Amino acid sequence: MSKVRTAIVIGSGIAGPVTAAALVKAGIEATVHEAYPAESDGIGGALAIAPNGQAALGIIGAEESLRASAIPMRRMVMSMGGAEPFETPSLPDMPPLQMVNRSDLHRLLRERALAAGVEFAYGKRLVAADDGPDGVTARFADGTSAHADVLIGADGVRSTVRRLIDPDAPGPDYTGMLGFEGLADLDLDVDPGTMTFAYGRRAYYLYWRQPGGGATWGVNLPWKTYMTLNEARTIPTDKWLRTLRETYADDHPGSDLAERTTPENLQITGALHIMPPVPHWHRGRMVLVGDAVHAPSNSTGQGASLAIESAIELARCLRDLPDPSSAFAAYERLRRHRVEKITARGAKINHAKTPPGPVTRKAISLLMPLALKAMNVEKTMGWEQRHTIDWDAPVTPTSTTSAA
Repeated sequence: MSKVRTAIVIGSGIAGPVTAAALVKAGIEATVHEAYPAESDGIGGALAIAPNGQAALGIIGAEESLRASAIPMRRMVMSMGGAEPFETPSLPDMPPLQMVNRSDLHRLLRERALAAGVEFAYGKRLVAADDGPDGVTARFADGTSAHADVLIGADGVRSTVRRLIDPDAPGPDYTGMLGFEGLADLDLDVDPGTMTFAYGRRAYYLYWRQPGGGATWGVNLPWKTYMTLNEARTIPTDKWLRTLRETYADDHPGSDLAERTTPENLQITGALHIMPPVPHWHRGRMVLVGDAVHAPSNSTGQGASLAIESAIELARCLRDLPDPSSAFAAYERLRRHRVEKITARGAKINHAKTPPGPVTRKAISLLMPLALKAMNVEKTMGWEQRHTIDWDAPVTPTSTTSAA
């Protein structure tokens, strides 16, 4: 029987509300503390929720809300240098990828957590934590504090909790790319529910049709100098748009997407990161979850889904094991290998996003379809997307899997 009865969750992005809702489901009172002064509605571009992430959301009753807010992507195609797109393999019996605006996902996860009884406190920027035998006290920049049995860091790639656990912990690595998302007034000759991954002559991009008209496109712009999101947003959007129009001038439909996007419809989403392996996931009564401990590159399409999975697994471990130390150790054992394997896959894809020369591009466009046809789809993708969590299965100190 667990001795944990209360939890402080730092961060109200994706992992935070899911963790808190799952903790309440496990019989543990949870409060989410967010550094920003208000809810983050309208911030961030679209992101993908894979089948495994959808299954995990079902455990807290949020899967249907996701599907009501998202666009299902039933077909994935790839284009190299404007050549005829070719279809990429998929698992035919799995639900489609769900593309959802980050702000919509934040909203529905917050609503689900509130419905479960989770309280949210805003304007609470964590600055310190006192970890003791009787609990942990979080101290905030506004002079207030909160006390609970455990403190959970769901505070993203720039995690304060990660530094409190280990002052020498690594921070996120910059992938050498900046992210943008645009809404173009352009009717693409593309089937609805089709996601196209396009390798342009100078940069990578992806695009899909919007149900109500127009097209959304996402950009991975090579950019040698690291810029924070705030730094990138100090540059006027029309200047960034000119850069994108120059970058994609020789691509189809990249040039049209850039030309038919206005500054008002271009969103700067910032530097793209990838987390290196974090040596210490927990210390004492503090533990990390989501991007704070494992942030694969956006190339995997699994960042949000892995954060959701880890949130559910952490709640299971705190529910079933007698103390924070044993619960955190079991949680890390259940999650580390999986998330690091997927992160390594994303790092390889990032290298492939560097635009090849014309001869290499031609060779790839000829050989890639053959390689994809020969792929063992089940072996390559099944372990990742079919992963499910058995909420009712008890966690033991030696648990190594929770797949149903």
